[in-house]
Amino acid sequence: MTATLKYSVTGAALVTLVVAITWPLLDAASRNGLLLAAAVTLPVQAFAFSALVRFRDQGTGFFAAWIGGTFLRMAIVAIVATLVVRSGAEGGVATLLALTGFFFGLLLLEPVYFRSGTTSTADA
Repeated sequence: MTATLKYSVTGAALVTLVVAITWPLLDAASRNGLLLAAAVTLPVQAFAFSALVRFRDQGTGFFAAWIGGTFLRMAIVAIVATLVVRSGAEGGVATLLALTGFFFGLLLLEPVYFRSGTTSTADA
């Protein structure tokens, strides 16, 4: 199993756990926002993590993937915030809090799976 697949499966399980725990505490609009945030966050994080793993051994490529992933996440938050504010959606606060919370939590998970995918020259 690749590091990206392990990360994606664990990330999906973590997001599912958070959704299950918070679900009974939210109203219908906030639940929709929570699901929207989860649906947006998971593929973005999987893509950004796979880019990091892909360019792990290439100095310039790695930094480009790292900076690109950071800007991608910031752009996603800005776009979702703009759409939520302009639409006046009722669950907007829950959407933005969940989106940023999921991004942060999944970012903290990245180093665990990033290291697990490395191989040393002694192993080769």
